[in-house]
Amino acid sequence: MIEQGTKIIDFTLLDQDNTERKLSDYSGRRVLLYFYPKDDTPGCTKEACMIRDVYDDFQKQGITVLGVSADSVKSHKKFRDKYGLPFTLLSDPTKKVIKEYEALSTLGFTKRVSYLINKGMIEKTYPNVDPANHASEILKDID
Repeated sequence: MIEQGTKIIDFTLLDQDNTERKLSDYSGRRVLLYFYPKDDTPGCTKEACMIRDVYDDFQKQGITVLGVSADSVKSHKKFRDKYGLPFTLLSDPTKKVIKEYEALSTLGFTKRVSYLINKGMIEKTYPNVDPANHASEILKDID
């Protein structure tokens, strides 16, 4: 896992609206960068909806939420719309960013890994994410 205090690895990916997003565009802010295996699957839906349900608390803390998986832009749009997700989903079909952020398993699937980023640095790493408790865990850590 990428250690706390490490400078972020910048990247550019397309979001669910086919708009390019660069991680460095958020460099002055806190960001929750969370990696997940697949849109509209039980665990990933639970995690996304838990974040959605406390999204106002993330905003009050000044945290931008970015979800990343290897799914397509179209899949992300469908997933976001179906569940009313108020945050950005980024598509990494080549898994380049997923690999750079050590969220790629040896079997080639995306692991549930998250990073809390602050001012371009890794503030906290979450290597073993529990989809049901992840959102509350992060909010507890930032209080």
